[in-house]
Amino acid sequence: MKLLLQILVSIILHPIAMLLMFINLIGRDDLDGSKKLIWALVALLWGIGPILYITVGDGALW
Repeated sequence: MKLLLQILVSIILHPIAMLLMFINLIGRDDLDGSKKLIWALVALLWGIGPILYITVGDGALW
C-alpha cells in the first residue's frame, strides 16, 4: 500500500516540478541556449531531473 501511495504522489508531483523548472529555465538570462537545452533534456529523466536542476544547476522552483 505504501508503494502505491508513493507512486501516486510521484505521478502528481513530478510533472508539477518539471513545469516549474521549465518556467524557471526559460526566464534565466545567465544561461545560453545550449545550456538551457541540456538542462531541458536532463529534466526529462524521471524522478531526478528537477532534483539535479535545483542542486547542481543553481535553480529554484519558485
